[in-house]
Amino acid sequence: MADSLIIIPTYNERENIEKIIETVFSLPKVFHILVVDDGSPDGTANIVKQLHKNWTERLFLLERSGKQGLGTAYIAGFKWGLQHHYQYFFEMDADFSHNPYDLPRLYEAFGHVPADVVVGSRYVKGGRLANWPLDRILLSYGASLYVRLITWMPVKDPTAGFVGYRRNVLETIDLDKIRFVGYAFQIEMKYAARLLGFKIAEVPIVFTDRLEGNSKMSRGIVREAIWGVLQMRWNSFFDSYALEFTD
Repeated sequence: MADSLIIIPTYNERENIEKIIETVFSLPKVFHILVVDDGSPDGTANIVKQLHKNWTERLFLLERSGKQGLGTAYIAGFKWGLQHHYQYFFEMDADFSHNPYDLPRLYEAFGHVPADVVVGSRYVKGGRLANWPLDRILLSYGASLYVRLITWMPVKDPTAGFVGYRRNVLETIDLDKIRFVGYAFQIEMKYAARLLGFKIAEVPIVFTDRLEGNSKMSRGIVREAIWGVLQMRWNSFFDSYALEFTD
């Protein structure tokens, strides 16, 4: 059995899902994939079911009814992966904005740094954005600065969504206390890991704007990220993200 699980949340990704799965499975390092599909009306889940016939031991599908948010999709994927005994967990988009060929480098960083959380970073030396208009670049970089100022996290790309976790990180964080479902989820998971003393490392990547399909960004997601960071910082003074164990 492989030690690493890639979790790919999907909603209307029929243009990308087959290509991203085939690319991951072409890598020399063996990864398993769990697609978490939120009832895509375009038939994304049906494509995954057909592909599963070719990769019964490596490709898995978790179907949910309707859009429930990015964060809850990853939480569901983490819990599924913990139950199936994986040691490393990776978050990745289906649209090739995260390059699958970077996965081995993220995996190797767990041992070379060493690290508990590995972030595919746009804002460390060697990282960059590709095919983005200037206004989106400024918004993204400004959001990263804002998060760093509020949270004091020594992470240059705290909003990044190309992330790997060791199993013990996800076992220690009480995943039911993660509050946010949009892109603020990415910030909250890193913040929780940092508060619990885990080491976060950044690996440079080139982040490319999606070529197929439509962006899932909305005003509600942006609002959640802006106000959520303040709320998250305030709540951390009174509450812990640690999983409490009882006899």
